[in-house]
Amino acid sequence: MISEEEARNRILGVISPISERTVLLSEALDCFSSREVVARLPLPTFDNSAMDGYAVVASSSTKGARLKVIGEQPAGIDRELRISHGEAVRIFTGAPIPAGADAVIMQEDTTREADEIVVNVGVDPGEFIRRRGCDLAEGQKILAHGERIRSTTIALLASQGFADVTVAGEVNAAVVSTGDEIVMPGKKLNQGQIYDSNSALLQALLQRCGASVTSVEHCPDERELLIKAIQRGIKNHVLVITGGVSVGEHDLVQATLRSLGAKIDIWRVAIKPGKPFLFGQVSGCAVFGLPGNPVSAFVTFLQFVRPAILKMMGATNVDLRKVPAKLITDLTNDGDRPHYVRGKLEHGEFTPVGRQESHALFGLSQSNALLRVPVGHSLKRDEIIDVQTWD
Repeated sequence: MISEEEARNRILGVISPISERTVLLSEALDCFSSREVVARLPLPTFDNSAMDGYAVVASSSTKGARLKVIGEQPAGIDRELRISHGEAVRIFTGAPIPAGADAVIMQEDTTREADEIVVNVGVDPGEFIRRRGCDLAEGQKILAHGERIRSTTIALLASQGFADVTVAGEVNAAVVSTGDEIVMPGKKLNQGQIYDSNSALLQALLQRCGASVTSVEHCPDERELLIKAIQRGIKNHVLVITGGVSVGEHDLVQATLRSLGAKIDIWRVAIKPGKPFLFGQVSGCAVFGLPGNPVSAFVTFLQFVRPAILKMMGATNVDLRKVPAKLITDLTNDGDRPHYVRGKLEHGEFTPVGRQESHALFGLSQSNALLRVPVGHSLKRDEIIDVQTWD
């Protein structure tokens, strides 16, 4: 049995980003950039008005001054107007500033009389003018290698005239659940059987990571059927198997993988819940064997599978987000493995939720954060701790 850190390092040490591809901006949301991108235009690209009003020369626009309106500049094509001392141009938000103007006065601060305006307030140079490049300079980095592309990133790229962006390849994944006791939702449940919740959980987690789930299937504890299911699954970049990775007589996954030529890099990790965890590789596919208990599958997915998928997708930051919170109860870990306590983060406070056992799916469903409590460690009520969030 190895530590979490060693397991994670081993996994990430053999995982590489998938070959890059170019996608349209409309298809780039939540992808990771495989290249650094710099601005090729300043923002704004020209001096423009921040208000509807009048472009003026500030020195001739003292309170009570009368200015002659010599034209109008709407947003759009620059009409190349020019003003001098004592003149004004009617201007609208986003419109180019006429030559000679050094300020904009809001229309509410003027009184219009025929082709003149009366200035009702004093005007300072530069007032209500957005200067060229004040937001973004040409050549400035706008997207880092490995950075997640958000909706606002897409807007910024579009402002530079980019129609597409280069990102890492799409990760394809398959899910196989195992066990004679498992029944797919919608079918009859006999005494001693349970519905397959792990497949639904893992499919959702994979999709949340950005992976494309190509297949989800259940396999009973029969070696020949498991061989065929694994052979189908390893046609993907990632295969996640749940159940059958422990040491019981019906736990067939590890032996079956080895019979197919898989190299098993990790088996059993010092983590609670989730000790019977497996990682290996076969035919270019990364195979993760997760425990059958749903909370164990959830925790091991977040700690080991998620980082690997994000690295395949080209991410440079593969860690879960950590948030400081105040603990509302005492906690002690008297066990021999670090314990991930499930709980709710709300209004800056972390509250453990439900039964902290590996089968307790309801408590997990009410949680939105994990607290790692090291071996032999005690935490006190009102202590500030860091919790991991996944949504």
